[in-house]
Amino acid sequence: MELITPTDSIFLLGESREHPMHVGGLQLFEPPEGAGPDFARETYEALVANKEFQPAFRKHPARMFGGIANIGWAYDDENDIDIDYHVRRSALPSPGRVRDLLELSSLLHGSLLDRHRPLWEGHFVEGLSDGRFALYTKFHHALIDGVSALKLMQRSLSTDPNDPELRAIWDLPRRHRHSPSRSRWQTLTQLAGSVAALGPSTWTLARAALLEQQLTLPFAAPRTMLNVRIGGARRVAAQSYSLDRVKSIKQAAGVTVNDVVLAMCAGALRYYLADQNALPDTPLVAMVPISLRKEHEADSGGNMVGTILCNLATDADDPANRLQTISDSMRKNKKVFSELPRLQALALSAFMMAPLALAVVPGVVSSAPPPFNIVISNVPGPTQPMYWRGARLDGNYPLSIALDGQALNITLVNNAGNLDFGLVGCRRSVPHLQRLLGHLENSLKDLERAVGV
Repeated sequence: MELITPTDSIFLLGESREHPMHVGGLQLFEPPEGAGPDFARETYEALVANKEFQPAFRKHPARMFGGIANIGWAYDDENDIDIDYHVRRSALPSPGRVRDLLELSSLLHGSLLDRHRPLWEGHFVEGLSDGRFALYTKFHHALIDGVSALKLMQRSLSTDPNDPELRAIWDLPRRHRHSPSRSRWQTLTQLAGSVAALGPSTWTLARAALLEQQLTLPFAAPRTMLNVRIGGARRVAAQSYSLDRVKSIKQAAGVTVNDVVLAMCAGALRYYLADQNALPDTPLVAMVPISLRKEHEADSGGNMVGTILCNLATDADDPANRLQTISDSMRKNKKVFSELPRLQALALSAFMMAPLALAVVPGVVSSAPPPFNIVISNVPGPTQPMYWRGARLDGNYPLSIALDGQALNITLVNNAGNLDFGLVGCRRSVPHLQRLLGHLENSLKDLERAVGV
């Protein structure tokens, strides 16, 4: 047994029937040309034949010290893991539409993982009318975070369409990272320096937030229909959009790809809320994760993700003005982070996220203004076509977590020439979630017209 870290324990303690704390993903594959009718079945059989498991795929919460839960991990023996439970084969009803696949994914994403078993599941889904097949996976956030899960899935794939090997995510060899060891004195010295920097960093933050108005702070967001207490059922939606279209807007407007993505989402949310007669007069605010890694740290481990708040300018009629406001908001908020030492930048991110914990306090969600309205995450993904036993990865849709006060989550990942969007919403609080996919397309067209591409 081993102790669970405090961060991981929070995801276990915060879980309930209404708040499943797992991240998931839906991968859609197109069989290779000339594949026979048994290709999907053979792929599934080859997948479950992998019966060696890395430690992360063998552990589940255990009771320690006389029955205290959620403070320790137990590891199952490889021979005790029921692969037929963890990886299940399903088929869609006729006519096998993508809509049916998303409905099945919605049901799977709303169910809790069994804490008496390792905290992950895979569902191999056949029966799409066009011959494609899918793999839906989910991992408890205490086991692995969404970015790491996507990286694992990518490592199981190949850039070679003729590669016949089928790799299972639970059987990938662990990467060994070599980093210079530090003495306790060096660690203490670095910590002392970081603590000493708190004074000037706090002044920098206060000046930016209060005097220069560069930093967007929590609780400045309007109350919307998305910021309510949620139930346990989920609905998911997924769609791919051309990365070249987004890059054309980026170049014409002189902004970043992420700025355009946020403007796409802002326009879609504006359409959606207007349809529901629920568009507030003041702009929505999004929490946007950003990387704090330097270029030379691209392969280093650990958590180096910051979170900033962005003005989505949903009160602006003109898409070009909305894009510019979003770009200005992101640039100013990033500037504050760039002036802070690493430890303080991470501490500021924690400060931005801390209000989410208040949602568990009775009455807070219904009485206090929301800290922000929505989380929008843009996660790096493969930049070239990927294959799994020769089947091309046609779609790679990340599915994240909805919370009390945050009934909708939008996460996207680049996949070769596309941006693959995964939307997760509370089934009760976010009606007609799939309409947001059409609104995203309309918002993208609006931006193209506005900047002249």
